[in-house]
Amino acid sequence: MAGPLSHIRVLDLSRVLAGPWAGQNLADLGAEVIKVERPKVGDDSRAFGPPWVKDRAGKDTRDSAYFTSANRGKKSLTLNIAVPEGQAIVRELAAKSDVLLENYKFGDLARYGLGYDELRRINPRLVYCSVTGFGQTGPYRERPGYDFMIQGMGGMMSVTGEPDGAPGGGPQRAGVPIADIITGMYASIAICAALAHRERSGEGQHLDLALLDSQIALLAYQNTNYFATGVPPRRIGNLHPNIVPYQPFRAADGELILACGNDSQYRKFCEAAGCPELAGDPRFATNGKRVENRAELTRLLGEVFRKRTQQEWLELLEAAGIPNGPINDVAQVYQEPQVKARGVKIELEHAAAGNLALVASPMRFSATPLEYRLAPPVLGQHTDEILGGLLGKDAAQIERLRAAGVI
Repeated sequence: MAGPLSHIRVLDLSRVLAGPWAGQNLADLGAEVIKVERPKVGDDSRAFGPPWVKDRAGKDTRDSAYFTSANRGKKSLTLNIAVPEGQAIVRELAAKSDVLLENYKFGDLARYGLGYDELRRINPRLVYCSVTGFGQTGPYRERPGYDFMIQGMGGMMSVTGEPDGAPGGGPQRAGVPIADIITGMYASIAICAALAHRERSGEGQHLDLALLDSQIALLAYQNTNYFATGVPPRRIGNLHPNIVPYQPFRAADGELILACGNDSQYRKFCEAAGCPELAGDPRFATNGKRVENRAELTRLLGEVFRKRTQQEWLELLEAAGIPNGPINDVAQVYQEPQVKARGVKIELEHAAAGNLALVASPMRFSATPLEYRLAPPVLGQHTDEILGGLLGKDAAQIERLRAAGVI
């Protein structure tokens, strides 16, 4: 079966991560995604190395491993949109596309005659998705926005890391660019919803996605905890502000995570761990009491956990049906039997590298299973195919555009 978006063509003018992440999601879902890149240079993230993709001879290519994380399934077209002929080609492509995805600064594409108001006159059914740091409205709309600064501005770093005064304490960014990634995910959802609306109305629309908005939304219960109390939440390291015990513990030879999501799981844990008295203790009998008395319970459970090895605890807790897990590094992740069984690691044939290891989409469909058709493209890999096959330009026209530096 074809993917659920196999009838959709996406014109992807975005670069680096937030926009490309959305474009990759749409490609995984079956859409034809045409990635427009600057001639000779390409997406900025192609240069975000080392590490670099290795070619078949084991030598570094021009493409970073970073780039390959967000550009699977796309076709690469090199195009200089700063010149009129390049702008004209974008308009031709937009007329034949269902979605346009871009993350230029506010107003930049409009100055090229490629803003939403201009392109919807060419294609009223176009879903035009803009991804920026701060959105299309408000006093900050013309500012550039990058993930790290947005994690700081949007509150994420205020709740991530060890408390001030603790060893290693202070604000901490997440280990991946979470503001970019969550904005790409929200953009993917918004695009699919706009396409569903278009099926009923026949009309496209302009989608306005901002990194700051998305980062704030990602704070989830930290937002509502603040609304409920008027007190901004603080960093508490690996502890959970609302659930106890839901944290790492050190065993005799390493660490593991215990995640008791309710009172029943906590009582089962105490029984299995040989400390039933901690289940009946009125200080710890309910989650609310455990949150109030977190420090003392953590101290007592710390003594319990040091009596067994990590593996002994993992086996004991698994047998008792209590949520738990090791703290894996990335290499260990791919050795987990569950990860292998789910086929999370895939390989695609890359034009320069041969077999290229990538990560499968977590979206699984029973009726329209995803197919991974294209590896991340080398720069300009599909330029002639798109201009000739989709836009009907002949070899002489394409060569003239290349000689002029348009492609």
